[in-house]
Amino acid sequence: MITCYLKYVIDPYKLKEFEHYAKLWIPLVDRLGGKHHGYFMPHEGANNIALALFSFPSLAAYEAYREKMAADPDCQAAFGYAEETRCIVSYERSFMRPVFE
Repeated sequence: MITCYLKYVIDPYKLKEFEHYAKLWIPLVDRLGGKHHGYFMPHEGANNIALALFSFPSLAAYEAYREKMAADPDCQAAFGYAEETRCIVSYERSFMRPVFE
């Protein structure tokens, strides 16, 4: 299993728009083969950092998701919403492997 960790720098004046964007992606990731663990919005501390975590059985499964995502109209609409609202300033993507008991 791999978990994708996304760290977003967001516009702190567009939290509502980013939260809407986040809610668009949770069911999309799940529908396209992943398991979304949620978005984490600023609360205390930095007001412009948000996180997202989602997992796939393997890196190959994640790559298949990326191919499906590129052709999916709902995914493209979600990307378009972020571009239109400019709620995301930048993001970093890393892959982790979870450790369980």
